[in-house]
Amino acid sequence: MSSQTYPLFCLGNPLLDIQVFNGEELLKKYDLKANDAILAEEKHTPLYEELVKDYKPTYVAGGAAQNAARGAAYVLPPNSVVYTGCVGNDDLAEQLRAANRREGLTDVYQVKEGEKTGACGVIITGHNRSLVTTLRAAEKFEKSHLSSPAVAPLVEAAKVFYVEGYFLTHGSESALELSKKASDASKVFVLNLSAPFIPQFFGVQLQQIVPYCDIIIGNESEAEAWASATGFPHKDLGAIAKAIAGQPKANPARPRVVVITHGAESTTVVSSDDVENAKIVPVHALNDADIIDTNGAGDAFAGGFLGAYVAGKNLEECVEAGHKMGKMCVQQIGPQYKWPKVDIL
Repeated sequence: MSSQTYPLFCLGNPLLDIQVFNGEELLKKYDLKANDAILAEEKHTPLYEELVKDYKPTYVAGGAAQNAARGAAYVLPPNSVVYTGCVGNDDLAEQLRAANRREGLTDVYQVKEGEKTGACGVIITGHNRSLVTTLRAAEKFEKSHLSSPAVAPLVEAAKVFYVEGYFLTHGSESALELSKKASDASKVFVLNLSAPFIPQFFGVQLQQIVPYCDIIIGNESEAEAWASATGFPHKDLGAIAKAIAGQPKANPARPRVVVITHGAESTTVVSSDDVENAKIVPVHALNDADIIDTNGAGDAFAGGFLGAYVAGKNLEECVEAGHKMGKMCVQQIGPQYKWPKVDIL
């Protein structure tokens, strides 16, 4: 690792997406919802083999924070974004490294010998995607990696940190350490809620980290899951965003910003220093015929938002950049971006 410093430091579960289309039968067989994200249970074990054997899968570099990190790297100048997570010493990890190199993302993986790199089964039906994740090596990430000689200087030098909510299922100690460090140093810590099951089943871990979050990103179903899990009585996205923005904050010097996307509908932005004035940023929706695949669209939004934020843009411009990246992503197969590069900012 060079002495290069990267303003944006991202942490999450590195996964290789195994993606198939027309998976209606798989949804029935494995009792999956069309638009959902879950961790694999024992009953899902044969799914990964079936995807490869009975369908024509596309392999795409995945993992929520890694997708967002590649999106931010796309938007920013070279050597702006670094990402870490845990992989095995295998071909899947090599495919992830190659994808990162292509998109200008630097990775400093923790490598676990004898473990397999995590994978995500992505079952596309129409405009929906069902994600079934087997974490494998990803959940073996150790907090000590953050203080290792290769990574510690990068943490020290970074100005903005991004962690996916999925990471809280096993790595809340590491995420918490990073968020506290950021808060103490008045740096910016960004958390993505990632999936409805995070507020539903990992509410304790979420509650621990929220006080250190400067920016929280989620979509409408994640926001509603947060409201339901915390007993918040409203379904209105603006009201939920205000409630999240108003949660206690360890470093009150910087307001908390909450960003709730809603697919092709407007994105809601609320800042804790002005909760009564939610910003509603419209989405320029695509025609149905132009949408190829929605997998990774939320991560692409987060990548565009982060890239613009690191570049010093205002919140509305950050959301607009997120919309552009999301729009670009849904016109590709999997969480990928257009080449040659398109100027987003």
